[in-house]
Amino acid sequence: MLQNRTSMEGPHVLLVVGGGIAAYKACELIRVIRKSGGEVTCVLTEGGSKFVTPMALAALSENPVYTSLFDLKDEVEMGHIQLSREADLIVVCPATANLLAKMAAGIADDLATTVLLATDKPVMAVPAMNVRMWEHEATQRNVETLRAAGVDVMDPDEGAMACGEYGPGRLPEPVAVWQRIAWALDIDPGEVDLLMPPPAVIEYHPGGVAPEAEGEGDVFGPEDGPAGEPEGSGPGGLSASLIARGIQKAKEAVGLSAPAAEAPIVDTPMPSGGLVLSKKGSARAAPPTDPEAINHLVRGEDDYAPQPFENDVPGQFPSVGAPQAEAPPMFVVDPDHQPLAGRHVLVTAGPTREPIDPVRYIANRSSGRQGYAIAAAAAALGAKVTLVSGPVNLDTPAGVERVDVETAMEMAEAVKEALPADVAVMVAAVADWRVDKVAGDKIKKRGSAPPALRLTENPDILATVAGMRERPKLLVGFAAETNDVIKHAKDKRKRKGADWIVANDVSGEVMGGEMNTVHIITALDVEDLPEMPKHEVAMALVERMAEALTGTPLNA
Repeated sequence: MLQNRTSMEGPHVLLVVGGGIAAYKACELIRVIRKSGGEVTCVLTEGGSKFVTPMALAALSENPVYTSLFDLKDEVEMGHIQLSREADLIVVCPATANLLAKMAAGIADDLATTVLLATDKPVMAVPAMNVRMWEHEATQRNVETLRAAGVDVMDPDEGAMACGEYGPGRLPEPVAVWQRIAWALDIDPGEVDLLMPPPAVIEYHPGGVAPEAEGEGDVFGPEDGPAGEPEGSGPGGLSASLIARGIQKAKEAVGLSAPAAEAPIVDTPMPSGGLVLSKKGSARAAPPTDPEAINHLVRGEDDYAPQPFENDVPGQFPSVGAPQAEAPPMFVVDPDHQPLAGRHVLVTAGPTREPIDPVRYIANRSSGRQGYAIAAAAAALGAKVTLVSGPVNLDTPAGVERVDVETAMEMAEAVKEALPADVAVMVAAVADWRVDKVAGDKIKKRGSAPPALRLTENPDILATVAGMRERPKLLVGFAAETNDVIKHAKDKRKRKGADWIVANDVSGEVMGGEMNTVHIITALDVEDLPEMPKHEVAMALVERMAEALTGTPLNA
């Protein structure tokens, strides 16, 4: 007999588990939903039962699991109709290419597809499949058909897959899917919005796959817990799970979205660089170092020495949290020209530093100049400005409240505390990865074998803010690209759920330099700005933000 739904504060989710390797993540999704106060009832397809068992889903959800359309006991009450009507939202996760095709064609040949066809409730799909299957014309046609019918299909994550290929098609992390559910139902996702699921682990070995070293312990000590799921170097789990907010129709029709098949990957080389994906604990030591991968100390050529940025003084970066001097006004504007008066603008800027040990850290070349200039321009136009800054060698802009952070986790928390805001401009170059276990002491050399750095994914701050209830009215992200700038930026805007993406080509001297050339990507068009100093780029961007908020051109 179908159980009557008990009254509870959280949402009731009907979870359809499709037949793909990513089905194992449905178990974690159930845990996240229930931890956040929701209720879950599962429909398990025949294919899904090859990867997860009804008993596992029932134990986690504490509800019966439905598998068959022809269950006499349930169908006496027209069980598939009841299932389709009792939930607040139906989530198909993972949604395979086969399930998407059946949904688009209106095929109802099992319990899952019959429920989906009979429902009058919103539907959200989280696709997962091989990159070629996702990119196939038939699948894209099915996705467009479903979206036109009011189903919101998520764009997939990009990364390495169990099949050994690389590209879009990975399933988003369960926390990201829950954020999507919460947004769709207009409820508060709770404290999980900036928390990450069990860490995905990557082992980095300069030169290739590390051999097993007998009798040698892990550099960072014993490992606890189950193996994490390796991720690719592409956008992380939160990215694919948050929907584009520019279309009001998507807000009304809780929907589907496309992630891709996820599963632990064993020793799969990344397409670029030396990142190697492997099972947790599979590597104990790295192979001898490739001289080409080190630097001028190995090559003996000064041309390969790290070069300081212009005007940078070595060793003079201010410490995080230290009092900062206020810079003189960068902009001189008419006192009566205050289009952002009464508005709160949140800006992130600079790099993040992810510690490896007490001496070393992972960072990037961001100088923070563009973000600081945007903060200064917003303040000059009358806004209350909160600047969340990574470690940079810059004075605080006049009229700006500055919050200093060092790591991505600290920046994510500072952004959360700074909300609500009318505009959020995410300029910071946040590290995608951090070391899973920071060494308490300086890591010593071991002859020619460097340590294996175990990396785990940092929170995706832009995508997380896009899915929060306190989402700013205008959310702007930045995309630093080295090729296919416009294409990658358009993809990022959709994937992250941002209103605008400001894209620039950083293959030259942009990072650390004074000049910049940007492209403003919105849902409607692309605006190309000429090369100009970064402070002029900042004012041009902020003036357009003011116009977007007020709906009135500033020169009108």
